[in-house]
Amino acid sequence: MRKKAPANSKVDTQRVLHELQVHQVELEMQNAELQEARGRMESLLEKYTDLYDFAPVGYLSLDEAGRILEVNLTGALLLGLGRAHLLNRHLPSFIVPESRVIFLAFLKRVFSGAGKQVCEAPIVKANGTKFWADFHGTSSASVNGPKKWCRVVVSDITVLKRAQEAQLRVEELAISNRELRREIVRRQASEKSLKKSEQHQVQLLAQSQFMQEQLRRLSRQVLHAQEEERKRISRELHDVIAQTLTGINVRLSTLAKEAGRYGNGFDKRVANTQSLVLKAVDTVHNFARQLRPAVLDDLGLVPALHAVMKTFTAQTGVRCNLTAFAKVEELNPDQRTALFRVAQEALTNIARHARASRVQVKIEMIGETVSMRVMDDGKSFKNTADAKASKRLGLLGMRERVEMIGGTFAIDAIPGQGTAVVAIIPLLQSRALPASSSRKQN
Repeated sequence: MRKKAPANSKVDTQRVLHELQVHQVELEMQNAELQEARGRMESLLEKYTDLYDFAPVGYLSLDEAGRILEVNLTGALLLGLGRAHLLNRHLPSFIVPESRVIFLAFLKRVFSGAGKQVCEAPIVKANGTKFWADFHGTSSASVNGPKKWCRVVVSDITVLKRAQEAQLRVEELAISNRELRREIVRRQASEKSLKKSEQHQVQLLAQSQFMQEQLRRLSRQVLHAQEEERKRISRELHDVIAQTLTGINVRLSTLAKEAGRYGNGFDKRVANTQSLVLKAVDTVHNFARQLRPAVLDDLGLVPALHAVMKTFTAQTGVRCNLTAFAKVEELNPDQRTALFRVAQEALTNIARHARASRVQVKIEMIGETVSMRVMDDGKSFKNTADAKASKRLGLLGMRERVEMIGGTFAIDAIPGQGTAVVAIIPLLQSRALPASSSRKQN
């Protein structure tokens, strides 16, 4: 039995050696697998680190207070600080004050477990620059304890915001352009309508001016025809009717001499008839003078004015004074007639309305014009504008007569001091007229 022992020991030793070799091979295989697994883990870690740190967006881990627990390189770059300086800092401190309430409400929704939340707010970087950030947050549970935290993804949307603002401005500009085009169309229509209206007004104005000129011509023709008709009727009254009445009176005188033949009382009846005829003659003469005094055509303007002023003084008791330059009678008949009619109408108005105590008529030469002023010291117009605005036919007639011969007509009224009727006509004579002389009618 002892002789067989060495053989068994040798077998056991070989078996153990074999087992050790097998175990070594297994360990080497396991070591190789571990090395391979470690390589894969390092590769995955490198990929994870690359994906996490160099992602195009910022990744932050925040607690409920908003403190930064983790941040990738992109997030640190967005905030403008290194990761070591960002840990445990409050992310809301980077939000502009006006938007912090909105961001805190966003965090509250994230930690409430309501799912993915979105928020937009402007961030102020460490260097003071601002950019618009888009936040996407989801709640997560802590592996090492009950502490809550969340993942927040941050991206710079400044370009998008600017594009949106630009788009909004473009839309607003488009709206403004549409409104502007509508306004342009409206104004063009208004301008076209205004041009039509202006053309129509120009046509109406031209028609009105043409009609006014026609009326002015007609008025002047009427005045001229009226004056000529007055002259004709005055001549007829003076030369025909008055002479006829005078002839009748002569015949009555003859009958009066023969009254004895016809019985008692006949001579008285003839005398009464003669008296009526004389009154008729006086009436005809007065009527003829009122129509157009023969003295104006036979003797001139100054004697005619003297006659009118004498009659005016006799009827009203108002004293009159006439001053005229010596050669006033060298004015043409139309000019003399116009001045006479203006003075006659002015005296009529004074007798009716002025309550004057004295009247002065002054005709003088001023440069290349002849001026006539009929002045009274009675009740005047309140102002010159009232006189110009007056629609009395007498004033209109005076103005029309003066303008008909190329002159100007005006009324100077001074309250409490009287009124002056002024007619200024052009001096048509080629040679100058001498200085004035005075003629008076009291």
